[in-house]
Amino acid sequence: MHAVQVKAFGGPEVLGAVEVGEPVPGGGEVVVDVAYVDTIFVETQIRRGLARAYFPVVPPYVPGGGVSGTVAAVGAGVDAGWVGRRVVCLVDGSYAERVIAPVARLVAVPDGLELRTAAALVHDGVTAAGLLERTAVSPGDRVLVLGASGGMGTLLVQSARARGATVVAAARGAEKLALVADLGAHATVDVSAPGWVERAREVLGGGAEVVLDGVGGEVGAAALPLTVGLGRFSAHGAPSGGFASLDAEAVDRLGITVFGIADVQFGPSDLRRLTAHALAEAAAGRLRVVIGAVFPLAEAEAAHRAVEGRGVVGKVILEASGAL
Repeated sequence: MHAVQVKAFGGPEVLGAVEVGEPVPGGGEVVVDVAYVDTIFVETQIRRGLARAYFPVVPPYVPGGGVSGTVAAVGAGVDAGWVGRRVVCLVDGSYAERVIAPVARLVAVPDGLELRTAAALVHDGVTAAGLLERTAVSPGDRVLVLGASGGMGTLLVQSARARGATVVAAARGAEKLALVADLGAHATVDVSAPGWVERAREVLGGGAEVVLDGVGGEVGAAALPLTVGLGRFSAHGAPSGGFASLDAEAVDRLGITVFGIADVQFGPSDLRRLTAHALAEAAAGRLRVVIGAVFPLAEAEAAHRAVEGRGVVGKVILEASGAL
């Protein structure tokens, strides 16, 4: 079976095609014929060896964590009715033609929803829905979304507005700002422009009850003062190289509740619930999934370069079927 492997820690060039054994399901497991593989920025950081405290993998390894596809075989104790069903699931080593998944992790894909779209929701759909629950975004809240044009940011913009919030979307450049405006942001802010914090404060009408920081670093830290007293700040993103370093004195003085990446680590039942919710919203047309680029699995190196280059608007997805 064909797969893609990280041969050593390093740049995208360390990704290469390999032959691995065919997966055989054990008790409570299934084999999924992979159609599409989700990609997220943290996979590029793991590949570089920058996240070993959280992801203690050692090369060579097959990267990736989420797929959409069709159940091809079941192991002992699994209902044979799963065979042929379209599903999404979180797995280890998803850059492959076929994967093993515990049946407990499977979520059925609704009729009418493309598997490519479903794959794009495996991580970001869950995290976006969970973030809005954790931060209790409510009607009348002013919400600032940093990194609004990314895979998760685009979902947060739409979902926060659907909850009745006034949404200000922050991104870089005209193309990305046009996208988030089209997705329903009430106002946009270009974080690459001088004075963007002042501009954000102006369009927010003084500040935000909720700041959703999917960027981290200096941008995230600069956004903290935009949070009003007793507001909520979610520091869940680190594509800038690290999570935002927040002024503890300001947090205490303003009574801000800070959420971190640990607050969007969900147990099995919540994972299934949030996944099913995201898929249902997309299937009903209430959630638009923005996919900026699709690469064959064999071109995982190019996909990682696109993710790290940040030029793609929306998600980067790998297509596994017949790709190697």
